Amino acid sequence: MEFRIAIVGRPNVGKSTLFNRLTGRQHAIVHDRPGVTRDRREAIGHLAGLEFRLIDTAGLEESAKGSLEDRMRKQTEYAIANSDLTLLLFDARAGITEADVFFANVIRRSGAAVLAVGNKCEGKAGQGGLMEAWQLGLGQPVGVSAAHGEGLGDLYDALIETATAMGKLDLLMPDHDDDDTDEDQPDSDFQEEVENQIEDVTTLPQIGPLRIAIIGRPNMGKSTLTNRLIGEDRVLTGPEAGITRDAIEVPFQYDGHDIMLVDTAGMRRKARIDDQLEKAMVDDALRAIRFAQVCVLMIDAREELHKQDLAIARLVAEEGRALVIAANMWDVVTNKQEALKEFRYKLDQSLGQVKGVPLVTISALKGSGIPKLMTAIFEIYSRWNKRVSTAALNRWLMGKLEAHPPPLVQGRRIRIRYATQIKTRPPSFALFVSRPAELPDHYLRYLAAGLRDDFGLEGLPLRLIMRKGKNPYIN
Repeated sequence: MEFRIAIVGRPNVGKSTLFNRLTGRQHAIVHDRPGVTRDRREAIGHLAGLEFRLIDTAGLEESAKGSLEDRMRKQTEYAIANSDLTLLLFDARAGITEADVFFANVIRRSGAAVLAVGNKCEGKAGQGGLMEAWQLGLGQPVGVSAAHGEGLGDLYDALIETATAMGKLDLLMPDHDDDDTDEDQPDSDFQEEVENQIEDVTTLPQIGPLRIAIIGRPNMGKSTLTNRLIGEDRVLTGPEAGITRDAIEVPFQYDGHDIMLVDTAGMRRKARIDDQLEKAMVDDALRAIRFAQVCVLMIDAREELHKQDLAIARLVAEEGRALVIAANMWDVVTNKQEALKEFRYKLDQSLGQVKGVPLVTISALKGSGIPKLMTAIFEIYSRWNKRVSTAALNRWLMGKLEAHPPPLVQGRRIRIRYATQIKTRPPSFALFVSRPAELPDHYLRYLAAGLRDDFGLEGLPLRLIMRKGKNPYIN
């Protein structure tokens, strides 16, 4: 079990800044514009030996029923109801506002344990606001500066006191005492690590959950697919384009597999983006791609393949990630056979570096095609980890060289003496070539196509790296 802490408050009081400070890295987008955070975001937080699950939430504000702001507020209320402790953050320099009082009453009525935390208290700037916070009726307020890291000692003391009163101090302070361990017994984690190192590389276990990033242009149904996969309304959805801003990580299980699903903001060409907030959103999505293992690119099945769809797919290939294309809203497509044929043709013509990339038709809203999508994800992930033995690879290479020898350059034949796979994820191969700089690109494409066809590596961004063999007559 974990000690769960939700950070709530009105917009632009520094919730995401405090979230990043306590989690130790830039998890959430921070911007001067109010209301940047919309979905709740979770990560493990630490504070001087304390460990807890921290939840960043959207700013609390009054809103019309059914509006985007109302849906955001419901996400925050869910976080409060499912946390052990709520930190009501307010701007100590601005003092207590009517909105702070209103939402303090809302939280108090919910019965949640709550601490009033005044932010932006660097120096003595927020002393007046801290005194005003007594009117909230939440006990002694704590003053911090999330941006400068001040006041965290006082926050530590308040967390200890609150958790002790709740009888949950053991959750907040995980037991790391190793004094009772038998030094003669080998550490099980270390022993397991050593055993894993001597296993064959093709049987190494997966480290951590499978990371799947849901990516695509704005309004492609990425958040709808995320909610469908995990079986709850975890992230905000709606007809408005660009609802998702942060890349939201959601752990879940599918058919016994541990998965970390990452819902990302819609990606437009950065050259066409003038707004700094949208640039930060796209950067967050790019970061999600780089750390993913499989990327699911959502496209609109009702439209022709967009240039930006292809640009995102090429980006995934350049990063070496496994890729699956999900054609969403397939339920409203009329001529399905013709549309599928057209999609397949354009993908193979435009994405030669991942030729044969899996294409799955789905309806995220209705849930159709989800089992096929997950099957495609597991299959491409397995291929992404595939290793070809050196003996089999060189037998294959001899056959390809005989069928289509490398070209002549200045009357001399380029020789490829040897090949070996140097890594997986993605599969990467070293070719030992007599004159690497003179081997043309079209011949490398010929070899890459043969690798895909003959070793079941379709749809993967293969890496062919040329190396010059050593001259045995030197010295």
